[in-house]
Amino acid sequence: MRKLKQLDDALGCIKDGATVMVGGFLGCGSPQTIMDWLVKKSVKSLTVIGNDTSFPGDGIGKLIDADLVEKVIVSHIGTNPLTQKKMNAGEMKVELVPQGTLAERIRSAGVGLGAVLTPTGLGTMVEEGKQVVELDGKKYLLEKALKADVALIKAYKCDDKGNLIFRKTARNFNPLMAMAADYVVVEVEEYVGEHGLDPDQIHISGIFVDAIVLSQNGDAKKCQGEA
Repeated sequence: MRKLKQLDDALGCIKDGATVMVGGFLGCGSPQTIMDWLVKKSVKSLTVIGNDTSFPGDGIGKLIDADLVEKVIVSHIGTNPLTQKKMNAGEMKVELVPQGTLAERIRSAGVGLGAVLTPTGLGTMVEEGKQVVELDGKKYLLEKALKADVALIKAYKCDDKGNLIFRKTARNFNPLMAMAADYVVVEVEEYVGEHGLDPDQIHISGIFVDAIVLSQNGDAKKCQGEA
C-alpha cells in the first residue's frame, strides 16, 4: 500500500472532537506542516496529548491560537501564556501529568498494557481520584494507558514502507506515540522512497505508520522519480 500521500488524503480522517497525539518537545520534533493543515481546515474540539503546548505560534501552540483545542493532556504549560489564560478562564481543560508518567502512559498503550504503577504523585494533588495500589509493602498510583485516535509525528527520514529515522532530540515522544494510536501520520523531512534505509538505523518500523506527508517548511526532500 502506498503510504506517501497529499495532506488532504492523509489527514482527511481527522474530525472534530478527535483525540490526537502530537510528538515533540517545545516544538522541536513537532509536525509543523500538519499543525498548519489542522488550522487551515479548522478541525476543532480536539483533545491533544503532548509533552507541552509549546509556544504561541509554534507546534501545538498553533492549535491553541486558533481555538481548536477543547482539552490538553500534557506535562506542563509554562511556556504558553495563552494556554494558561484559557485554563484560568475555563475555556480549555488542562490535565497535567508528570512527564515520566505521561511517557509511560503512552508507552503502555503502545505495548498493549492497560496501566502503569508509579510512586510519582503520591500524597499530592496528582493522586486525587486515582486508585492507589499496594505492592510488596509499597504504594503506587495506577495510571491508565493513554491512547489516541490519531498520532501526528515528525521524522527526519523515512522510506516508502514508513520506516522512520529521527534526528537527535526531535525523537522526543515521537516513537512512543507512533505505537499508541489507531492511525499514524508522519511528517518527514527527507523521503528516500524505494531506496530504503539501513536497518540498523531505523528507530520505528513502518508497520506502525499509515500515511506519510512531506514537510512544507522548506526542508523536505524526496528522491528523484518519487511522486
